[in-house]
Amino acid sequence: MKINIGTIDRILRLIVGLVLIVLAATGTIGWWGWLGIIPVATALFRFCPLYAILGIRTCPLKTQR
Repeated sequence: MKINIGTIDRILRLIVGLVLIVLAATGTIGWWGWLGIIPVATALFRFCPLYAILGIRTCPLKTQR
C-alpha cells in the first residue's frame, strides 16, 4: 500500500470520523454514525482504497513509499 493521504486530508478524516463515532455512541445519531470507523482507519493507515482506484493523491511525492 502506497501512502496517498496527505496531512490535511488525514486530520480532517480523523476529526470527522471521531465526531461521527462519538455522536453514534451517545445516541445522538443512528447506527450510520459508526461508519466513522472508515475515515478513522484510512487516516491511521494513510491509505484510501478509493483514492487508489481513482488515482488521487493528497500527499507530496516525497512522502510516498
